[in-house]
Amino acid sequence: MTDPERLRRQLGGAETARLVQRLRHRLAHGRALTGSLSLGEPTDEERRAVERLLGRRPGRGSSLTVNLDDLDRVVRRSGMHRDGLAAAVELLGGEVPVLADVRAAEAAAWRGALAPLSTLGGRRAELSDWCADPGTGALVRRLGRTPEAAARLTADLVSVLGELPAAGVPLARLAVRTVGDAHALDADSPIATLVLSAVRATWWRAGPLPASAAEQRRALWDVAGVLVDELSSTVLVLNLPAAAGSRLHDLTATAADLGEPVVLTLRQIGRDRLRFRTTPVHVCENPTVLATAADRLGRACPALVCIGGQPSTAALRLLRALAEQGCELHYHGDFDWGGVRIANLLRSRVPWRPWRYDTAGYLDAAPAAAPDSLPGIPVEASWDPELTAAMRQRGVRVEEELVLDDLLLDLTGGQG
Repeated sequence: MTDPERLRRQLGGAETARLVQRLRHRLAHGRALTGSLSLGEPTDEERRAVERLLGRRPGRGSSLTVNLDDLDRVVRRSGMHRDGLAAAVELLGGEVPVLADVRAAEAAAWRGALAPLSTLGGRRAELSDWCADPGTGALVRRLGRTPEAAARLTADLVSVLGELPAAGVPLARLAVRTVGDAHALDADSPIATLVLSAVRATWWRAGPLPASAAEQRRALWDVAGVLVDELSSTVLVLNLPAAAGSRLHDLTATAADLGEPVVLTLRQIGRDRLRFRTTPVHVCENPTVLATAADRLGRACPALVCIGGQPSTAALRLLRALAEQGCELHYHGDFDWGGVRIANLLRSRVPWRPWRYDTAGYLDAAPAAAPDSLPGIPVEASWDPELTAAMRQRGVRVEEELVLDDLLLDLTGGQG
């Protein structure tokens, strides 16, 4: 017989709660309720409860020892529960899951959640190393938190990566097409974090990523053929040599006839295959150079692109297209450590030749610069190993505006 009411009276009160909790702990760890169990620093109520259960006075020491075999017999003989102590404990507080079984089930659930990665790696050779990397599984676990959520993440991940690399698809459109949510690939979302991790490991070959998190994100999506924020990423151009009959030529032809600068968005650059006339293209860091060239030279100015400091995705896409079609790029920037960093990044993405932006150009301009104007940590110039040493020795910063007349002379057909 089983008497739940009697069981609750005898073992379900506050004075036996600690005892029952310890019994549940044993069961959870897969241990039988046999032998003895000790409760440290027992209260008088706990001592009296055990006395009533076992029918004898417990000891008065600093701990209370309970013989579990005796307690099991009491539970069975008294009718509290015919199946004994373990069954009584579960009737009082619910089934006790064995932790080893729980862990095994959880491990199986995680294996199932991560299984699509193995399948993807087997199907896409270029992604196989990333899929097999233990760090990838750890990232999925951290972002998913539970096997159920991680399974949804990996399903979405496989769907998105199945569309990459793309050919100029807007980010929101990719998100809708693959995940069904236009914002699923927004910055810092779990699925975007995973996709960009795969992109970086698989397709990024351009050296260090930009320092800015936003620019890193744009650069990675760009190398995967995905357009991010098509309208806010821009590049400033003057007399761009777009081939006649191309969409970009239609956008820039009137401005080129007038010798006026044009701001091109990533949307305008990234929607079609770009075609250009093969011609040298000068590239500067600061808008002042391009604006002054437009004022003084107008339509007679050679093709000029301004990256505006840290190159945007729009600028990198445009310069890469120019280089791929045989246009030789000539770059000039500020002679300071930030300018060298920008030039290194640009050189890691597209080939260019120095335009008065080497050791000789620096030494020619340095006498006109303000003394002791070059703070910061030195940076090695990847295109000219001697430049960094010269800048450290002279210790002056040379901004593009300081050599503007020389740059304009080159654009009129001088040194180039």
